[in-house]
Amino acid sequence: MIWRVLVLCLCATTAHAADCYDHTSNGIDYTICAASTDDDLRLFHKRDTGEAFGQFYALSNYLSNQGKELVFAMNAGMFHADLSPVGHYVEQGRETMRVISTEGPGNFGMLPNGVFCIAKDRYRIYETSRYVAENPACEYATQSGPMLLIEGKFHPRFIKNSASLNIRNGVAVVDDMAYFVISNDRVNFYDFAKFFQDHLGAKDALYLDGKVSRLYAPALGRSDFGWSIGPMVGVVADR
Repeated sequence: MIWRVLVLCLCATTAHAADCYDHTSNGIDYTICAASTDDDLRLFHKRDTGEAFGQFYALSNYLSNQGKELVFAMNAGMFHADLSPVGHYVEQGRETMRVISTEGPGNFGMLPNGVFCIAKDRYRIYETSRYVAENPACEYATQSGPMLLIEGKFHPRFIKNSASLNIRNGVAVVDDMAYFVISNDRVNFYDFAKFFQDHLGAKDALYLDGKVSRLYAPALGRSDFGWSIGPMVGVVADR
């Protein structure tokens, strides 16, 4: 009986290419989750009923009922009070929110902002005007802002040693990998962008949000909760 339980446990913990780990840089703790183009990386917002998932446990339960496992997940862009995305949003090839290309209030409107695109065989981060010009075929896409890094350069409005500190999360694409990063300590935009540049070697990185930043990483024993969130991004695997 003990042997049978052990076998079941081993089957349930099949290794995935997707991986999460903790790292400390310049006295700030971060958690990084990586997904390759071989992983099943998706965006999620609403159930089939039209109700937003809102919490990781709701999404995890939904996938479990389909025989799937949520390997890790993170909030994936800014959202309104009704949990609808602030910017461009595409899920399973269907656009539910148009591109917002004009300057506006808050971090989202601090141009340049950008779009994280999940295509069938690649990931990419586009500065928004370039995304509009190229009109790539994205199976999933989410717009957020500001850009953290643009072709290896810091966003022009970031201030070194800024006192504006928050828990923050973002995404970068390096080669065929997407890296999702959340700070576990409060950090300013400049230092957050520098982490993507120094630790990951990223040239393009996109801010996803702050204050409401959340991570679901069961391999690390972590499932953040709190206020409901809008769009989520996560890796899915067969159970």
